[in-house]
Amino acid sequence: MAKCGEGYLCEVCGQDVGNITDSDLYLRYVIGQLDSEMLHIAGERHIRCNPVLAQFIVDDRFPAVLVDGDFDKRDLDTLHVAQQEELVTRGWRRLQKVLSEGLPVTQLPLPEVRASLEE
Repeated sequence: MAKCGEGYLCEVCGQDVGNITDSDLYLRYVIGQLDSEMLHIAGERHIRCNPVLAQFIVDDRFPAVLVDGDFDKRDLDTLHVAQQEELVTRGWRRLQKVLSEGLPVTQLPLPEVRASLEE
């Protein structure tokens, strides 16, 4: 968690995560991997500083991320990879729209994530 006036520093590289569109924390919130109650206490990272998640973003605007080792998507089940690519890419694209659409934090999650929270 950031100290007052400091901004949110990436727990991996130590640099400021200056924009919500580059936030691993908010991407995980958008795709339902992080509860809203955790937004103010969970550690922050740049999306690219979490390569295990970033590798699933498939968009020409996001340079591909490769992971070596046990969590390399090239070594995972192809159905699981396709599902994760679809989810994480949609989440990343939604996050890219946040600033232009002025969405409130409660409206950031993908529709199916919001629906599951309302159940």
